[in-house]
Amino acid sequence: MSLAPRAVLVHRTTEYEELVARHGTHGQAAFFLASRGRDIEEVAERHRRTRRALAEVTAAIPLMWRQTRVERSDLDRFLFGPEDVVVVVGQDGLVANVAKYLAGQPVVGIDTEPGRNPGVLVRHRPQDAGDLLPSVLAGGTGVSELTMVEVVADDTQRLVALNEIYLGAAGHQTARYRLALDGGGRVAEAQASSGVLVGTGTGATGWIRSVWQERGCDGLELPDPSERRLLWFVREAWPSPVTGTSLVAGELSAARRLTLTVESERLIAFGDGIESDAVELTWGQRATVGVCEERLRLVG
Repeated sequence: MSLAPRAVLVHRTTEYEELVARHGTHGQAAFFLASRGRDIEEVAERHRRTRRALAEVTAAIPLMWRQTRVERSDLDRFLFGPEDVVVVVGQDGLVANVAKYLAGQPVVGIDTEPGRNPGVLVRHRPQDAGDLLPSVLAGGTGVSELTMVEVVADDTQRLVALNEIYLGAAGHQTARYRLALDGGGRVAEAQASSGVLVGTGTGATGWIRSVWQERGCDGLELPDPSERRLLWFVREAWPSPVTGTSLVAGELSAARRLTLTVESERLIAFGDGIESDAVELTWGQRATVGVCEERLRLVG
């Protein structure tokens, strides 16, 4: 007998909870914020809205479903099952945080603060959950399959991201490596830079877009979130007698890969801004970046 569906509610600790945990009491947290020109009531109200949203979504879960909750910091220790429906209650970035731990499970993004969040990935309101959740398994709701990016090291380390992957030195200092572009004839160049950024169409609403705009890449179009195409940029490449700057931007189709060979003591690769969850690379190692086979199945 197959298991009943399980709703996995993903949330994160609110700013109010973090402040109280750090300062011990509401009053001490209020004093700390007041000394810096802020009012704790604003933070507390946002906390209350988030908790109301979680309660409303929890109450909307069908009675025959199983349910559980997982906080963002525990995602790397949580085991998702094939029968799960993942309900992200919070900000757009929380969907990106959970995406790399999934294997095709549908994701429903619930926006706890409409108007404050862009709503690119959290597309629904808490009050929609009652009608939305039962229709997910019944196929009555459209699903967008969003392209993801992956980096694979030659020692089998692997990292997946929804927005972008950064490869470079910890602390964003100068990274030394050899960059090679496969497909259509292999091109390679030794470089010293602030790192390499490879992003998806979803990431084109954030970090990748800012680099793209700054470069004025008129001939390089931003991909759509579902398009199996990536953009890559080298940040602040430095010209010298032994390092070049001719290979600094481009796109990767599903068949192409960007390979970085480390020529520093230590480089890292991390995804979606989570530097604490990184692939570590040492001298002579190779890391290959490209379109990920898995895709994020986002409801709505």
